[in-house]
Amino acid sequence: MVEKYNPAEHDLKESLIALNRVSKTVKGGRIARFAALMVVGDGAGHVGVGLGKAAEVPEAIRKGIEDAKKNMVKVSLKGTSIPHEVVGVFGAGKVLLKPAAPGTGIIAGGKVRMVLEAAGIKNIRAKCLRSNNPTNVVKATMEGLKALRTAEEVAKIRDIAVDRVAKA
Repeated sequence: MVEKYNPAEHDLKESLIALNRVSKTVKGGRIARFAALMVVGDGAGHVGVGLGKAAEVPEAIRKGIEDAKKNMVKVSLKGTSIPHEVVGVFGAGKVLLKPAAPGTGIIAGGKVRMVLEAAGIKNIRAKCLRSNNPTNVVKATMEGLKALRTAEEVAKIRDIAVDRVAKA
């Protein structure tokens, strides 16, 4: 279930996923700007991703953090892993997320790993299936995490007993 989250109440960890330098050619020459892709999470099932753009790097990072805090979501967890297998898709990015047994650790590429660590997931296997563009991969990971549902949430939606969810 996607629900709003108040970032002021929790101690958040911020990470820079990607910093992109872009330039625009104008009559007077080139104008350089920066785009910072940031991830913020409390390590307890809440995570957000944001993109900040500005002429200076610190300003782009600050804007990215603000955007990430606005886009925070609660991730459904089952212990230290995820409740079920899921595929997240965003643009050309496609990420497969599979639950793993305790002690497995985070088996994932760098960009996906940062999002999963910020969310507080400790045991998971992940694979980028199409694009390796950082923005699309990270947003596809977020889409996958948003799609997760625990057995209790599914039972409540379907208005049935929790033990019947696994059999259905």
